[in-house]
Amino acid sequence: MSDGVRSRGTKVARLIDEYDLPGTGARLEAAWTGASGERTSLRDLADEFNERLLEVTLREAGVSPHEVDVTGTYETLQEGSGSERTRARRRLEREGVDVETLSNDFVTHQAVHTYLRKDREASLPERDGDVVERKIETIEKLQGRVAVVTETTIESLVSAGEHDHADYDVLVDVRAICSKCGSDSSIGELLQQGGCGCTTSSE
Repeated sequence: MSDGVRSRGTKVARLIDEYDLPGTGARLEAAWTGASGERTSLRDLADEFNERLLEVTLREAGVSPHEVDVTGTYETLQEGSGSERTRARRRLEREGVDVETLSNDFVTHQAVHTYLRKDREASLPERDGDVVERKIETIEKLQGRVAVVTETTIESLVSAGEHDHADYDVLVDVRAICSKCGSDSSIGELLQQGGCGCTTSSE
């Protein structure tokens, strides 16, 4: 699908237009689905996209990207200490960069996912569904092993006179609680659904 086929409603789509980044949508899709080789994670795609925004912003300010460590500057803005971020911001401001606007334009991995699914109608290859099922099966087997080990431990303690009795139902339930919306899901449900879905309508 070409970048101009669908209307641009998501943040990533808007930024592709505003920063004049032709071909970026196709590259994001190919990297995410693995069409161009090994799949790239959404977080890495978001970082690469944001670095591209920084590079374009520097060029528009008359600064050659070769004069600035784009990747290093971006990482400092995102993960540096308070003083490091301040120094990086001041340097960009001296070069004529509107750092506040640029920072607000930086996207999250959820935004990239929303763009790929909504604007490009992209989806992962079917084989990934098998991967998810295998991961769930592995977790369920581990849960079963933990339950067996726990029951055996109780029984051994009872035999040693260190516990009252072994008549217990041992339940092992791995759950995932989203830090954003507070949803509580079993790990199997979460993996099958591809997430809790709390961000799909906000980007």
